[in-house]
Amino acid sequence: MAESVTSQYTKTYTTFSGCDIVATFGDTVIGELQAITYSVSREKAPVYTMGSPEPRSFSRGKRGIAGTLVFTVFDRDALIEAIKSNVTRIGSNPNDPATNTAYTPMTIDEWDKVMSGQIQDTTAEERTRRITQENVAPLYADELPPFDVTISFANEYGQKAVLVIYGLEILNEGTGFSIDSVTTEKACTFVARKVDYMRPVDADGSIVTS
Repeated sequence: MAESVTSQYTKTYTTFSGCDIVATFGDTVIGELQAITYSVSREKAPVYTMGSPEPRSFSRGKRGIAGTLVFTVFDRDALIEAIKSNVTRIGSNPNDPATNTAYTPMTIDEWDKVMSGQIQDTTAEERTRRITQENVAPLYADELPPFDVTISFANEYGQKAVLVIYGLEILNEGTGFSIDSVTTEKACTFVARKVDYMRPVDADGSIVTS
């Protein structure tokens, strides 16, 4: 029995469009992400010697990974709100809604009260434990701790792939509003520690090695 055109196509190389992609930051799917780009650059310098204007060789230096994130903005910040449920500010109690005021800047009086309470009637070890174990709610994207970004690809033919950017840290962020804009976007620049290039994935989720 002859194979169908569809079955023959699924056995060949295939591509993915934007609608086939899902981005996961840490363990949270970010549906507002509109675009992500990255670049890898490395320092390479020529080595010269006496008697020749041409370089004898090239020395290799540091490597840098950087890129941009573009989010579609709805009625709240796309990135900060996604992790709001996982962080609280210093002095708040996650089990008490009255004090769980994440993302609200503390006043000087509040800060003094909290820090004074940290050091009263406690040992040095207990004071250190309290201060270091309290979570601080980030107010800006550049305050977020490093996180991994997993880009998952899957199309209607069952083809799958994955790309991972490790240790991503936000550097800059910017947005704007205009009467001529139909949608609002927010752009962020980042640096990262490592990139695993796109690799195909089997139906069971394992990475294809060949």
